[in-house]
Amino acid sequence: MREEEKKRTSQNTKLNQFFRKRWVFPAIYLMSAAVILTAVLWYQGISNDVAEDLNQQNNQGEDVALEQPEAVEVNALKENFAMPAVDPDQVQVVKKFYDANASTEEQEAALVFYNNTYRMNKGIDIAREDQKDFDVVASLSGTVSKAEKDPILGYVVEIEHENDVVTVYQSLAEASVQAGDKVEQNELIGKAGKNLYNEEDGIHLHFEVRQSGKAVNPLTYMDKPVTSIEEATTEQATEEAKEEEAPAEEAPAEDSETPKEEGVEESDEKSPETDKDAQKGETEGSEDSTQPEASTNTTNS
Repeated sequence: MREEEKKRTSQNTKLNQFFRKRWVFPAIYLMSAAVILTAVLWYQGISNDVAEDLNQQNNQGEDVALEQPEAVEVNALKENFAMPAVDPDQVQVVKKFYDANASTEEQEAALVFYNNTYRMNKGIDIAREDQKDFDVVASLSGTVSKAEKDPILGYVVEIEHENDVVTVYQSLAEASVQAGDKVEQNELIGKAGKNLYNEEDGIHLHFEVRQSGKAVNPLTYMDKPVTSIEEATTEQATEEAKEEEAPAEEAPAEDSETPKEEGVEESDEKSPETDKDAQKGETEGSEDSTQPEASTNTTNS
C-alpha cells in the first residue's frame, strides 16, 4: 500500500511540475484556438462553394436565354446588302436595271438583245474592265434554294433571306455551293463567266434582288438592310392604290355628261386585227351595194 501511494504521489508531483511551467497553458490555448478557427473556416469555405455553384448554374441558364435573341438582333441590324464580289473596287456595273421611270437613253442601255428580241434587264450586270473572271460572293447571309447549270444562263444560284427576299446570281462559270447550304455574307459561291443570254457583256455576273417574286433595282438598296425593301414596296403599293382610286371616283360624272364618248374610246381601243375585219366588212358591203345597180343598168340597156 505504501509503495502504491508513493507512485501516485510521484506521478502527481510530475504533473504539477509540468503544469507549473509558464509555456504550458498558453500553448494549450493557442492549439485550441487554431483547431477551432480551422474548423470554422473549413465550414464557411464549403458553404460558399456550394452557394457559388448554385448561382453559376442559375446564371448560366439565364445568360443562355438572354444572349441568344440579342445576338440575332445585332447581326440582323449590322448586315446590309453588299456588292457580290470579293473586291468591289475591281468591278463595275456594265448594264443597269431597267427602270420604267428612267430616261429613254437609260432604258435603251438597260435592254438585252437575245434571240432577235430586246428584253428588259431585271438586275444589274457586273464585270471587270479587263474582262477577267472574278470571285462571286453572297450579298447577304441566307440559305441556298437553287444551284444548277442552265444551258442559256450559265450556272444559277439563288439564296433566300428574311422578309421574302431572294438574291439571284447568274452567268456563273462554276458554283461552289449546293441547294440547302447555309451561307454567310461575303462567302464564296462561284466565279463569274459567260452565257448565251447576254453575250455582249462577256465575262460578267448578272445579279438580281427579288422581293415576293418581284425584281427590284439592286443599286437602290445597296448598303441598306433587307427591311428597306419591304418599306419601299409598301409605300409604292399605297401610292398605286391611291392613283387607282382617284379616277374611279371621277368616272361616273364623265359617263353622265358625255355618254357618247364611251363608244368612241372603245372603238379606239380595238386591236389592229379588229380594225382590219371592220374594213373588210365595209368593202364587201360597198361591193354588194354596187352589184344591183350594175344589173339594173344592163337591163335598161
